[in-house]
Amino acid sequence: MTPWLSALAGDNDITALLADDAQLAAMLAVEVALAEASADCGWISDAAAAAIKDAIAGFVPDHAQLAAGMLADGVVVPALLRQLRTRVDPAHADALHRGATSQDIIDTALMLSLARIFDLYEARLTGLLAEFEALARSAGERPLLAHTRMQAALPTRWRAKIDSWAEPLRRHRQALTAMRGTLLVVQLGGPVGDRESFEGHGGAIAAGMARRLDLGMATPWQATRDPIVALLALISGSLGKFGADVALLAQTEVGALRLEGAGGSSSMAHKANPVAAEVLVALARSNAGLSGTLGQAMVHEYERSGAAWTLEWLTLPPMLVTTGASLRLSLRLLEQLRLV
Repeated sequence: MTPWLSALAGDNDITALLADDAQLAAMLAVEVALAEASADCGWISDAAAAAIKDAIAGFVPDHAQLAAGMLADGVVVPALLRQLRTRVDPAHADALHRGATSQDIIDTALMLSLARIFDLYEARLTGLLAEFEALARSAGERPLLAHTRMQAALPTRWRAKIDSWAEPLRRHRQALTAMRGTLLVVQLGGPVGDRESFEGHGGAIAAGMARRLDLGMATPWQATRDPIVALLALISGSLGKFGADVALLAQTEVGALRLEGAGGSSSMAHKANPVAAEVLVALARSNAGLSGTLGQAMVHEYERSGAAWTLEWLTLPPMLVTTGASLRLSLRLLEQLRLV
């Protein structure tokens, strides 16, 4: 997304959490947790875990080599490990990443990023709901002409309209909170997802990693990618409905509300364009389309699919950014909204 388009429809906070440097930091944290949890159960020595932690603490990556490795291997972890092993005491180099595979590191790092993104989502949803509740208290009993099938229908009150915007968001916030326990979990399966590479220590190592990373426990899930597909589109879709209603209610011929600080025109000085409302509709439609593509990433062949995994990388980050942007713009739109 270009800087101009990002200012309109992006989200700098979410983008920063998904940037290469942030993902690298999360992957390194996972490698440290893996080493320490392996030492806890005696699968590697305490000295080896300490050596790995020390090497990672002062690690400065060669980003060009990481990019070249990504092109060659389809994942960045092999190139990352080659760089890290040059820093680890040779006596302990074999303990680095022992038993794990690239997907264990990448997927668990993704969960760390999602945990922080969910924090932002929940905070913004809570802020939105507080604003809707304040609006309902101040203006809920004021009359409003309802419309059905784009035609004038019967008189109603603003409270009914505001509740129709807020209630789905309450459900989405509850779903987001519940999802923390089922989605934000460690992935540790080894090369084929059965933990056999950990020689009986897989469960204990996964538990130790989960404790250190503040994630939940789960059986290996490298080829089952279902939980988040629907929720992102639901959040942006509900906010798209809010945007569509506001844009219609702000029409000159309807005049049920006006927008303070609405968008201007290069040729018609009288215009007050509902920019934030329009973008909410566009973001909702974009995420609806991407959710279908992300659903295709659920179809993994056998124990791992390079194609499905890459498709997820192409699709999930834009959906996360779009959902964040929808929440950000909804807060802005509420600040602009003035009932007539």
